[in-house]
Amino acid sequence: MKFVIIEDDTEIIEFVSLALDLGWPEVEIKAINRGREVKEIIESDPPDIVLLDLGLPDISGFEVLKDIRSFSNIPIIIITVTDTEESIVKGLNLGADEYIVKPFGQLELLARIRAVLRIKNHQYQTPISSGPLKYYPESCKLICGSKNIHLTRTECLIINELLKNKGKVVSYSQLADIIWGDYYPNAPEAIRVYIRRLRLKIESEPGCTGLIISKPGLGYILDLPTANNK
Repeated sequence: MKFVIIEDDTEIIEFVSLALDLGWPEVEIKAINRGREVKEIIESDPPDIVLLDLGLPDISGFEVLKDIRSFSNIPIIIITVTDTEESIVKGLNLGADEYIVKPFGQLELLARIRAVLRIKNHQYQTPISSGPLKYYPESCKLICGSKNIHLTRTECLIINELLKNKGKVVSYSQLADIIWGDYYPNAPEAIRVYIRRLRLKIESEPGCTGLIISKPGLGYILDLPTANNK
């Protein structure tokens, strides 16, 4: 298992490195303290996951996130002291798979990392076809009508759960358990961001609008045309 830590605080690097060593004794860790160096390093030797601080000395962590997402779908977890809703939403919208606020415990960090990596097991499931949707877990690809939609790892988990429970309400707690392995107070807001992104990707295709319906205070339901369901 290979990790890249993009962080300029040596104490945080040591803390995270110790946690990773506990979770994966054979772990390879590369620490980078400047954002402008990231693209070349990741392109030349892709890791299994990236831990990204937002407060870097040369450029914003958000810029690093956008840069990585321009060429790679590698799992990215933001680790930062910034706990505002605006920052969390921005990070998730730019493609982060998870957002962890400092200070955090080592066991919490390991649990969040394992939740992000859980998608690898999910990818071995068989394709699902229902209504106008065809979903391929192996490639994280969703086809709606004639449109090919590439999904992030978290979006894959969500659409898979909605498809498995089509016509039924999937609660916030169900989705939180699928995504993170647990429920936490800010989970509904984070899930709303993921759903918003999914809708933007899906609903630009004619015949694919209004498929994900909000159930206020409860969760979401995937409403597919009955005549086309398989």
